[in-house]
Amino acid sequence: EDGRIGTPVAATAFMTTAGHEAWHPDPEFYYRPGGGPLLDMGPYYLSALVHLLGPVAKVTGAVSTPRAERVIGSGPRAGTRFPAEVDTHVTGVLHHASGALSTLVMSFDIPAARLPRIEVYGTEGSLSVPDPNGFDGPVELNRGEGWEELPVSAGFPGAGRGVGLADLADSLRTGRTHRASADLAHHVLDTMLTLLDAAHEGVTRDVASTCEVPTLVTTGRV
Repeated sequence: EDGRIGTPVAATAFMTTAGHEAWHPDPEFYYRPGGGPLLDMGPYYLSALVHLLGPVAKVTGAVSTPRAERVIGSGPRAGTRFPAEVDTHVTGVLHHASGALSTLVMSFDIPAARLPRIEVYGTEGSLSVPDPNGFDGPVELNRGEGWEELPVSAGFPGAGRGVGLADLADSLRTGRTHRASADLAHHVLDTMLTLLDAAHEGVTRDVASTCEVPTLVTTGRV
């Protein structure tokens, strides 16, 4: 239970773009098996959701590939056409073991959107958190009287990806569990692959793996 929003009951997570071929000069790998919006950006979003709401117990969803062909938009190969071999729009519902439900939309088929990145909804308020791919940004709280930006209380503002190496080194030195652990990575991957299977089969499927929620980071310390 969170003292600011009460008991978390749901969350939303959105990663919506028109597709990486607009800027990437060699984008085909995004559209081959192992690619697609969920496997490309899902690790950031699902890791954040596991941190916020705990591991995922079961999933269901739907997928589509609205455009079977893509066109490279920049670089020396601009204008080159290539096939989309994977799902390019993924909608999922994650049933967390805590009882909370997360709604997930990951897409390479959205020309423009004003959706938030991640929001968490509790019994007493809502929390809006920034793009997990950036590792920084404002956190806003609304308890029914409008949105207010919260002061930084934890983490590494402006540090970016490199701080993960510092956390790994510190975990080896102190013997604690690395926050970006193999168990967390396996659970996130398992959740994504199970979601894709469930969507193709039109069923709800249990996620076989689980993980511990990583410990909180205090300000400026690993």
